[in-house]
Amino acid sequence: MGLFDAIRGQFIDVIEWLDDTQDTLAFRFERQGNEIKNGAKLIVRPGQTAVFVNEGQVADEFGEGTYTLVTNNLPILTTLKSWPHGFSSPFKAEVYFFNTRQFTGLKWGTPHPITLRDPELGPVRLRAFGTYSMRIGHAATLLRQLISTNPSFETDDAADQLRAFMTTHFAQWIGKGEIGVYDLAAHYTQIGDAMRVALQPDFAQYGLEVMHILIESVSLPPEVEAAIDKRTQMGILGDMSRYTQFQAANAIEASANNPSGGNPALDLALGIAMGNQLQSSMNTPNPPPLPQAAWFVGVGGKQEGPFDLAALAQKNISREALVWKQGMASWEAAGSVEELASVFANVPPPLPK
Repeated sequence: MGLFDAIRGQFIDVIEWLDDTQDTLAFRFERQGNEIKNGAKLIVRPGQTAVFVNEGQVADEFGEGTYTLVTNNLPILTTLKSWPHGFSSPFKAEVYFFNTRQFTGLKWGTPHPITLRDPELGPVRLRAFGTYSMRIGHAATLLRQLISTNPSFETDDAADQLRAFMTTHFAQWIGKGEIGVYDLAAHYTQIGDAMRVALQPDFAQYGLEVMHILIESVSLPPEVEAAIDKRTQMGILGDMSRYTQFQAANAIEASANNPSGGNPALDLALGIAMGNQLQSSMNTPNPPPLPQAAWFVGVGGKQEGPFDLAALAQKNISREALVWKQGMASWEAAGSVEELASVFANVPPPLPK
């Protein structure tokens, strides 16, 4: 290799970054002390942004496209450097590539249960889990706030801080108690949208932008969920006696499925108890029918009632009094209704005119 080749090897001709990962937010182009040749090619692919840093100061930023790097195309860097050798000399600068695509499927959740006052259950503790997506909104801000001199920066490097933001805003929203625990599932989208709006300032201070927040589940402590399941079973069964029979039947089945042969004494006792409950339910008499108090009477232009036949007989209404009950098309004189004949059994008819 000749002297010319050695000198040329100190210069970088093409600056580009091919990302073969799924979680890299930013990558510093490795030049290992090599100088960037005046006239070199900068290739910024779709979904990327390139930022030049000169002596710790952000110089120039390039969007997607192919650029020929000459000093008059680097306006900020040109003003920062004295260029003692003229505009044709090479230059040194750190180049950071930023991945501006959306990063999806990022996990978030509440590390500890959140206590709230539910209108039906009272004080309860719950946890939430879901996913979110984000992207870089301002590369220079991300470089200043989080990356600094790191050669690469992945989503995991900021995940803990971002999840803390989301947990805080979820706790603030859910702590208002506007929606009961039983109705939370119907409002997952509403909660996620409210969190996304509230989180934008927190993400923006790091140069990031939250795109979507999805809530996948909100869970209660296992003992509370077990109690709710029992309550649901009781609601389906209808009453305590049937619930007791259901529990006894489950116990007998579990005992019969026991590989050791079960407990005959327990099975006998449970069987006797179920038989007694069944016999008791069979011996319980049917309740008497409800009284038929359905008659209304018009007295002095006012409606009174409802009365059954016995109460109506004690009122000593006249045959001309108007009466009505459900099923009649209109009010009729009491003396013309056959069902009321017993009411006037001891009342003589009116004298003939």
